[in-house]
Amino acid sequence: MKYSIFLKNTALFSVALIALFNLLSFKTKDKTIVVSKDGKGDFITIQQAINSIENSSSTRTKVFIKNGIYKEKITIPETKGAILLEGENPEKTIITHDDYASKKNPEGKEIGTTGSSTIFIYSNDFTAKNISFENSSGKVGQAVAVLTSGDRIAFENCRFLGNQDTLYVKGAQDLEDKTKPSRNYFKNCYIEGTTDYIFGAGTAVFENCMIYSKETASYITAASTPQGNEFGFVFINSKIIGNAKDHSVYLGRPWRPFARTVYIDCELNKTIKPEGWHNWNKTEAEKTTLYAESNSKGAGATIAQRASWSHQLTQQERKKYTADNILKGKDNWNAKKSLQ
Repeated sequence: MKYSIFLKNTALFSVALIALFNLLSFKTKDKTIVVSKDGKGDFITIQQAINSIENSSSTRTKVFIKNGIYKEKITIPETKGAILLEGENPEKTIITHDDYASKKNPEGKEIGTTGSSTIFIYSNDFTAKNISFENSSGKVGQAVAVLTSGDRIAFENCRFLGNQDTLYVKGAQDLEDKTKPSRNYFKNCYIEGTTDYIFGAGTAVFENCMIYSKETASYITAASTPQGNEFGFVFINSKIIGNAKDHSVYLGRPWRPFARTVYIDCELNKTIKPEGWHNWNKTEAEKTTLYAESNSKGAGATIAQRASWSHQLTQQERKKYTADNILKGKDNWNAKKSLQ
């Protein structure tokens, strides 16, 4: 009899432990905050939601953004923990602003390219899904939609809308310590622009993306990869298209002398110039950059006419150009898992 009571009590204790474990497990899942312009969420602006997130939080906070046009200039401070911004619909959830580099601040000074961004992502472990990020200032020179300088940043099913300097993968651009990692992963994204519309010092993989050169486009990328970094910008299985004039757009030019940009298994339309690459009138950069392709196809894949200082990767060389290998770093970051 006593043994039966013992078994019963043990079973009850086990059930209680399981319930407690499940409760604790639930608490470790993403905390969710809702942003809605109609006031039916937790906040009506995205910046309010970001400000409410605890610094250095050990769990990821999900900010769900309902459809609407949010005209905001947003900063994600480096003090924040992991954040997921998730829109309701990528074409109907729009974060937009209209600053540009030559715009004057209250002191009468130009805000500059960096200051023009619609959203500044300084924190690590930032993820965004199903959102349009826009700089709506028009053809007024440099005008950034998104700036990233944190590490382990991922975007899925997002749109980046603008003209010149749309996406600034800044990384360690202005830091003395150029070894600070800034890894970025773009999956199934749409990026548009005219001049240098993907630029900066960060490492970025664009997988299954659509890169769209608008009517007056000239250069897609302007990498400033720090010396010693193995990877800069890598486009994998992406479509390089647009409505620019035929043979008017370069795949890239070097903002800094060690720029690295590679296209793997990409489809290039007829907007791409036969020579493919430009040296930015820096002949010395032809010896220090790495501008390369592997298995480019389409009307813009005029490999025989490419700039003599560019490269076609061998089968052995291209093996290392996978998203997992490029982005894993010393901490074995799994970029695709961060999108789950």
